[in-house]
Amino acid sequence: MNRLRWVGEGDIWELDMSTPVTLEATARAVSNDPLPLGLSRGTRLSRPKQAEFFHRFMATPLIPSFSPLHGGLSLQKVLTFPFPNNWFVSLLGQFDVQRFVSEVKKTEAFVRGSASRLSTLGNHLKDKSLYALGFCSELLLTPEDTLLLTYDTYKCDPNKNPRAKAVFNHKFPLHTLTAEAVWPGLYVDKDGEYWDVPLSMAIDLASLPAESGLSYHLCLHHNSGAPKKFNSDVDVEVPPPASLLPGLSLKSAVSYRANMDLWRGITPKLEACKPYDIFLSSPHVSVSGIIGSVMTAAFGENSVRTKLEKDSEGVGGFSLHLPSVNSGFMADALGRASLTAQYGNFQKLFFDLTRFHARLDFPHGLRFLTGATSVAQELLNSRQPSLEAFQRICPEVAVSLQQQIVGPFSLRAESGIRIDLKNESNPMTIHNTVFAVEYALQVLASAKAVAWYSPKQREFMIELRFYET
Repeated sequence: MNRLRWVGEGDIWELDMSTPVTLEATARAVSNDPLPLGLSRGTRLSRPKQAEFFHRFMATPLIPSFSPLHGGLSLQKVLTFPFPNNWFVSLLGQFDVQRFVSEVKKTEAFVRGSASRLSTLGNHLKDKSLYALGFCSELLLTPEDTLLLTYDTYKCDPNKNPRAKAVFNHKFPLHTLTAEAVWPGLYVDKDGEYWDVPLSMAIDLASLPAESGLSYHLCLHHNSGAPKKFNSDVDVEVPPPASLLPGLSLKSAVSYRANMDLWRGITPKLEACKPYDIFLSSPHVSVSGIIGSVMTAAFGENSVRTKLEKDSEGVGGFSLHLPSVNSGFMADALGRASLTAQYGNFQKLFFDLTRFHARLDFPHGLRFLTGATSVAQELLNSRQPSLEAFQRICPEVAVSLQQQIVGPFSLRAESGIRIDLKNESNPMTIHNTVFAVEYALQVLASAKAVAWYSPKQREFMIELRFYET
């Protein structure tokens, strides 16, 4: 769900997902029990700052994107205003190309090939319904404090309400504090469905990410209003995720991470040529493991946690629901194991980087423990363990592969693998596959322009990312 981010190299918490369905271009993961937490937001540039960089330094006056939920093909351009260096103010415009072409083709004068074709095109370009505008103000209050305000309006789609966001971020020496209010808040579930929550507010205190050691999060989250399917004014037939229902929740999470190098290359780097990305300049094979626990206290409609469909074990973990006071408490353990293998220093012109990453997630520790115990007992008693017991210990799998083609250009693919032992004809299925072309910006040490495509959701987007491996 993280759209080509090497999450296994960082923390276990879910990051925002990039998406072209809104001008802001991000969707927050739906918080389940226990994962994803929906806490950690990830380091990223705002969409207007990305667009400004493309305009100024990469000779890209218009930035394309594609989403069937947003009309199809669109072009973006940003205008910045001359304010002091600590205040970034911009206006991001988006033009609906696909709708423009469709409207022009319907015009009788254009179809006949009359001399007024140019006038017809001009009249259609004046149509306000083809445009969307996003205002962004990002103010650096102090070296540690930033305030972000955004307001997006969509003339191109009458079903879309304006979207607004206010985010305050403070950096402590060892923590970050984020306070956020979004209306409506955009969320995405594990099936790739988008949901709008009328008002979503959160306060998040998180330890700074570290390569190893202890990490913890504390988040107070409030949802208001009935969630709806994105881009829909009618009530949906399927119920929304329980964590998006109105109510207040307090979630705390603690994890411990350990890394170990199985092999690290000692081949000297080329002195006359710096790597295209300093974070991808060392060949190695390494493994990492994360264990942790999550506790959630919920008050309101979101305290109801229903059992997962086709899963007799439910959501797993410890759960307590108190209908008399409309509240609940949930706790569970979690774990992750990952393997990363890289060959090449990403310095030479051709095929100097091959990188593979595999990740195994165990989001429900109690379910895994009961399954492992059952399998062990059956084997000790010389009996065949049941498929249900094996299913409980099956992890959620994600794999990624990156290959340099020429110079700073590389191809990348990422996919999840679902294991369903009860499906004898097809026990393993591939889902959420994403393909991308990456262009490493060598002069910035570790930055890249990424053009990715998701076949499942039929979404295409070009992004700018810094210090992500």
